[in-house]
Amino acid sequence: MSAQTLNGKIALITGGSRGLGKNTALKLAENGAGIVLTYKSKKTEALEVASQIEKSGGKAVVLQLDVTDFGAYPTFFTELSKVLSDTFNRKTFDILINNAGVDAHSPYGTTSEATFDLLMNTHFKSVYLLSQQALTIMEDGGKIINISTGLTRFSIPGYGAYASMKGAVEVLSKYMAKELGSRKITVNVVAPGAIETDFTRPAFEHNPNIKPFLASQTALGRIGQPDDIGSVILFLCSDQAGWINAQRIEASGGMFL
Repeated sequence: MSAQTLNGKIALITGGSRGLGKNTALKLAENGAGIVLTYKSKKTEALEVASQIEKSGGKAVVLQLDVTDFGAYPTFFTELSKVLSDTFNRKTFDILINNAGVDAHSPYGTTSEATFDLLMNTHFKSVYLLSQQALTIMEDGGKIINISTGLTRFSIPGYGAYASMKGAVEVLSKYMAKELGSRKITVNVVAPGAIETDFTRPAFEHNPNIKPFLASQTALGRIGQPDDIGSVILFLCSDQAGWINAQRIEASGGMFL
């Protein structure tokens, strides 16, 4: 795509300090978008992402946000409005990437209520409520991308709670697309397969056998890389994808076919 694909657009990316959020921020900035990325606790990493964008001639701002602290949303959106005005000379933004997440391997029989609530609040409730409030300062004709997982299609023991929340996001995304259509806002889901990032690397290192196993179960014969997902998100954020709406796009290289 042209480096001007998203020229003049502003993207808000939750959980942008590492993993797929980091790659998405870099990919969208490379193609002309101004970036606001949030972090929960990894401020240094978030600032490094912003610095990398700015060194390449882009604009990026970082804001702290724990997406499970729902009472903090009003303050966050006040800060976001100030950033939009001060940094981008705008009152609205164009793209929302609901990416923030936590990984919690937890077998069904031993999943605690606390773990269940953490996964629900992080992966579903926050998407519902953050998007709801974001609409007040989102431009008509904008794009919302919700990040799901291949685990809503295939099952790997220990991820039932996590995948259930992502499944709820997939259903919600269809309703969002239906109800926001009058504002010409599209809502789509990207569902990655196994991706090697700084977010997933500890799990792969803990179990050295998992990478070759997952690669063997993928039609293209390898584990995914961040660019495999960032490029899909970039496309969905572009005008070229304007007629794609309410869709679940799995980017897994063909896992468990």
